[in-house]
Amino acid sequence: MGDAFEEHRDLLFAVAYRMLGTAADAEDVVQDTWLRWSAADRSGVADPKAYLVRIATNVALDRLRSVRTKRETYVGPWLPEPMLTSPDVAEDVERSESVSLAMLVVLETLSPLERAVFVLKEVFGYPYSEIAEALDRSETSVRQLGTRARKHVQARRPRFAAGGAERRAATERFLDAVLGGDVNRLMEVLAPDVALWTDGGGKVRAARRLVHGAGKVARWLAGVVGRPYEGVDPEDMRIRRVDLNGEPALVVDGPQGPISAVAVDPDETGRVRAVHLIANPDKLRAVAEGRKLPM
Repeated sequence: MGDAFEEHRDLLFAVAYRMLGTAADAEDVVQDTWLRWSAADRSGVADPKAYLVRIATNVALDRLRSVRTKRETYVGPWLPEPMLTSPDVAEDVERSESVSLAMLVVLETLSPLERAVFVLKEVFGYPYSEIAEALDRSETSVRQLGTRARKHVQARRPRFAAGGAERRAATERFLDAVLGGDVNRLMEVLAPDVALWTDGGGKVRAARRLVHGAGKVARWLAGVVGRPYEGVDPEDMRIRRVDLNGEPALVVDGPQGPISAVAVDPDETGRVRAVHLIANPDKLRAVAEGRKLPM
């Protein structure tokens, strides 16, 4: 039975990460699942995978309810903790979207139960009957939760889902414009209604509110490029191209490790409609450790 847990460990982490949005919380869920699994009477367990997912989902639900209170008082915009993914994931639009930073931000607006149902049904394909059993609720109520969650997500997800090649091209154009530090050049690559999310968590310098509109975003970006950041001089920074959460992204490294991670989301014209910048050092640990997200 211990082998069963190890066999499904990646799945448990993948479910918990989509439920909670951070690698640290997801790993805690996996560990708690192991403790409950080890202590349980498993003599009557016919389907270890379903049993483990049920434990992990409910542990994640409990944790989500507690962390949501903390996130309500979070300093500045809250963004998920990014994780490395393989380049081939970015080429699979449906798979990459399920774990993209933009999608995880949308999932934050669901209730804990809606999020659980959406993740299990829409991402992992579990039937409503199994989800109802896992959550100890009627199938009717679970279907209602699923319908509400799906409508909510559809109303907030981008109308255009860019593929890996389109994202890479947009990321390169964005990087070239940012390094140029010219506001007019930045304006050319940004969509008029672009939104910039910067997550410093109150621990490092970042915008405390969402920056909206091409002009404001361009000026903000131009104002931070080429200047020291958190004691690191520009000449000591290095930019590397990586794949984070199923999409091409950039990581800015300093002498001691990652300083920030940046992902952009292009619209149908190729211009950037959203920029997600994570600088909270607590959320760069997975990137610093080179941890890859199991899909």
